[in-house]
Amino acid sequence: MIFQTQRGQAIPTLLQVKEERKKLDRRADRRHGFWAFLFSFLLTLVGGVMIMLLFLPVLEVSGSSMEPTLQDGDILVLYKPHVIRTGEMCGMYARDRLILKRVIALQGDVVDMDDVGNVFVNGVALQEPYISQKAMGTCDLSFPFTVPENSIFVMGDHRETSIDSRCSLIGCIKTDQVMGQVVARIWPPKSIGWME
Repeated sequence: MIFQTQRGQAIPTLLQVKEERKKLDRRADRRHGFWAFLFSFLLTLVGGVMIMLLFLPVLEVSGSSMEPTLQDGDILVLYKPHVIRTGEMCGMYARDRLILKRVIALQGDVVDMDDVGNVFVNGVALQEPYISQKAMGTCDLSFPFTVPENSIFVMGDHRETSIDSRCSLIGCIKTDQVMGQVVARIWPPKSIGWME
């Protein structure tokens, strides 16, 4: 039996109502699924960005001061270490700029350098396989030099062009200014890998 309204339109049957209800439910489920996916995606994205900013900052190499180890345009991942060690490459703030250098000496260490560019820490010559050429570079520091408390002495691997702790323009870096230690190179693709 089909019922009609006053305007002559047919009233749907119970089966038609059930079918229409199923369609509306499916549509609502799809909408709910879309919003749940979007929310999860955004939450993951924000979480990833927060982790990168707080724990694994990313830094792009600018300039030639770390050649031959790093090249201009390399993109690196850093990790904030609990303990800073000599020989590590670190990103740090110096005079309101972010720089990338290698840790040569820690607080209390005595740094010395001869005219040829040999570096000595506490009277022991450093073995530096990461540099291609020794040089005095830009230096207005008097040697031997004792690294102040809560500070580190840093140098670039390209000693001839690097402006670093040898120059009063940069000087020693406070340990709380260290942004992180270089742990991996993620660009360019042919150089992707962990850093030592």
